[in-house]
Amino acid sequence: MKTLWAPWRAEYIYCAGGQNSASKRHCLFCNLLKAKDDKENLILYRGRRAFVVMNRFPYNNGHVMVAPVRHTATIETLSAAESAELFALVQRSLAVLRRALRPQGFNVGANLGRVAGAGVIGHAHVHIVPRWLGDVNFMPLLAETKVISEHLTETYDRLRRQFRSSKSE
Repeated sequence: MKTLWAPWRAEYIYCAGGQNSASKRHCLFCNLLKAKDDKENLILYRGRRAFVVMNRFPYNNGHVMVAPVRHTATIETLSAAESAELFALVQRSLAVLRRALRPQGFNVGANLGRVAGAGVIGHAHVHIVPRWLGDVNFMPLLAETKVISEHLTETYDRLRRQFRSSKSE
């Protein structure tokens, strides 16, 4: 058997207990919002009621998440204003990703609750994953490894410029 070392995954595995907690104190998104360094925390845009953050453990290059500022586990508990801003940021994120990365398609969705596959249980969020023809190859199937074609900080810089230059909501 061959061994493929991926020590950077330890951060995800060891932090999973806290990130998977439904409590606000241990919430990944709430803790990111408290932090001051947006680049270090991969926050691309902060709105009044919602924000956009890159996924530190992406399924594909440019994988972002849009979440409400308020800690809530489900989308149906959002106020009309929160819902409007959240989905306006989903639309804006799609436009930014199209301009910056030129994907051929997207997966957009929310995993609400542990059994639905949510990695952050108590804070609802929407995933946006850019897709390209041929972006799925043998690595995930044979080596259980995903190949990301660009470093997170390079993608962050490209997307952040686009968010700054795109129309604010």
